[in-house]
Amino acid sequence: MSKEFKRYLITSALPYANGPVHIGHLAGVYIPSDIYTRYLRLRGRDVISVCGSDEHGVPITIKAKKEGITPQQVVDRYHAIIKDSFEKLGISFDIYSRTSSPVHAETASAFFRKLYDEGKFVEQTTEQFYDEEAKSFLADRYITGTCPKCGADGAYGDQCEVCGSTLSPDELVNPRSTLSGATPVKRETKHWYLPLDQYEQMLREWILEGHKEWKSNVYGQCKSWLDGGLLPRAVSRDLEWGIPVPVEGAEGKVLYVWFDAPIGYISATKELTPDWEKYWKSEDTKLVHFIGKDNIVFHCIVFPSMLKAHGGYILPENVPSNEFLNLEGNKISTSKNWAVWLHEYLVDFPGKEDVLRYALCATAPETKDNDFTWKDYQARNNNELVAVLGNFVNRALVLTQKYYDGVVPTCGELTDYDRDTIAELSSIKASLESNIENYRFREALKDAMNFARIGNKYLADSEPWKLIKTDAERVKTILNIALQITANIAIAIEPFMPFSAAKILAMLECEKFGWERLGAMDLLAAGHRIGEPSLLFEKIEDDVIQKQLDRLTEIAKQNAAAEVKAEPQKAECTFDEFQKMDIRVSTILEAEKLPKTKKLLKLTIDTGIDKRTIVSGIAEHFSPEELVGKQVLVLVNLAPRDFKGITSQGMILMAEDATGALRLLQPNEKTNNGAMVG
Repeated sequence: MSKEFKRYLITSALPYANGPVHIGHLAGVYIPSDIYTRYLRLRGRDVISVCGSDEHGVPITIKAKKEGITPQQVVDRYHAIIKDSFEKLGISFDIYSRTSSPVHAETASAFFRKLYDEGKFVEQTTEQFYDEEAKSFLADRYITGTCPKCGADGAYGDQCEVCGSTLSPDELVNPRSTLSGATPVKRETKHWYLPLDQYEQMLREWILEGHKEWKSNVYGQCKSWLDGGLLPRAVSRDLEWGIPVPVEGAEGKVLYVWFDAPIGYISATKELTPDWEKYWKSEDTKLVHFIGKDNIVFHCIVFPSMLKAHGGYILPENVPSNEFLNLEGNKISTSKNWAVWLHEYLVDFPGKEDVLRYALCATAPETKDNDFTWKDYQARNNNELVAVLGNFVNRALVLTQKYYDGVVPTCGELTDYDRDTIAELSSIKASLESNIENYRFREALKDAMNFARIGNKYLADSEPWKLIKTDAERVKTILNIALQITANIAIAIEPFMPFSAAKILAMLECEKFGWERLGAMDLLAAGHRIGEPSLLFEKIEDDVIQKQLDRLTEIAKQNAAAEVKAEPQKAECTFDEFQKMDIRVSTILEAEKLPKTKKLLKLTIDTGIDKRTIVSGIAEHFSPEELVGKQVLVLVNLAPRDFKGITSQGMILMAEDATGALRLLQPNEKTNNGAMVG
């Protein structure tokens, strides 16, 4: 039997404050976390949900350096964007803090100092890369070079973003510092390490024996790490940006971000309430970490080892982690701008916060990577939210206004069909609760939507719009039941779509119900007057979706252009050989397609020397009309060649861009025909 807890502490992975939040973050962490938290609140549980911006680490300093601003300016900008976006989407954290806060600095420093004073760290002197020009040790991200796996230039010291391989700086070919461009050298430096190997047995017993109910991706990754053997892990870094290591002789060193960041959950709770210890140190508290799969090791292996080394803290009861969400068939990439950014979505789709919450929950990558597409988003809105949920609520309220002036009618004698419908509704509650409590939010969302599906079927089968003419008393019962289902929907969908739940309650003119009332058929008393109905959801048209697809198409083109490598240099030629080429500025006088060909254009050219014919294979790139009058560069002394019975005397110089399109090489300003290039 599962343990009963007095209170719940929900943490959500701290988003990194070097960029906004995108749909992958939402589907993986923040929407599941919010669903679970809202559900617990509806059940009247003592629950707090904490999160905040992760504001230290190398990517922050890299972005600051690129933009010529301070790291603090970087994190201030993105902390504000992220916090505002979460609030507008209805992510209901009790506190959204930040790791640059004084409370966090004090908490993290004290945590480190306690472990240091108790001898829980080991000191090691190792050789690390150093930039002699910049006079600085280099974090992995400050070193770039050629990837040893795929040969791509610009790979980082920890990862190649072209092939995705995990790397170390020692593996890079021709490594160089991003600070100065110099080749780094190795120098000795001292750091403190948390000996994870000393906690391996504890972790085995706690996870592999004590938490077999964890999701398979979490349990499997933990088992793989434990079976591979744990090694000491550094808790300090040679950097200026971060929380200084609080011991003598540690000048120029800060707490490693992986050690610093999870303590942010503790410091955020401290900021929220003076009773923070009962959430972190009482066995009556259920601690749940919501994370993405790239954070499993830190939350299941490293942070629990830190808590155990410190002593006095509880360990998480569960660490539900989703897989990755792709976008239109490709991996989401912040560096390539291949993402749907939350703050931009909120501008482009005002009033459709719940549509995004619904679509991302319905396609959440709970057991395997999944794909978000704009067409699927549109279909879920139009075919499910509009046609099912919105349609039922609207019909129930509109018919009540039409037949009873907005007053809830009395429920009369129930038919067998009424009783069967009510029983079916009541049975959903247990499934809905089980799915939420076991972190199966996609299935839980289906359960919540089943209230509307059953309601639609009930109205369609009962046909009150026909019965009103022959059996008005029966219609009162039908609409009473329909309104009770509507009130139930407001309870069931609140964790998933809080704005829509609030809108239903406003139209019903009633206060929020507790979860214990879900399934009840007396939520609205006979004689209660409801408000004016309005549409819950609106259809999303094709042109709105096409605009988003066009944006992604343009981004894909830009990315393709950025990744194109120049062709290798051709064989060397001498100056005398180059001098043999006679390139002249020329004007196209006439242009026409060659019959029975797709690619060939016949051009009449004024070279300044003469007027001549050139046949060019550019018909798929240019129309004849757009070429006439343009000045181009022509190789005039190319040996003549016959095409379809026409002699071509020369070649127009072109360049092919990253998309494969041809571009004319032209003089910047109009000049005389016959001007020589060289």
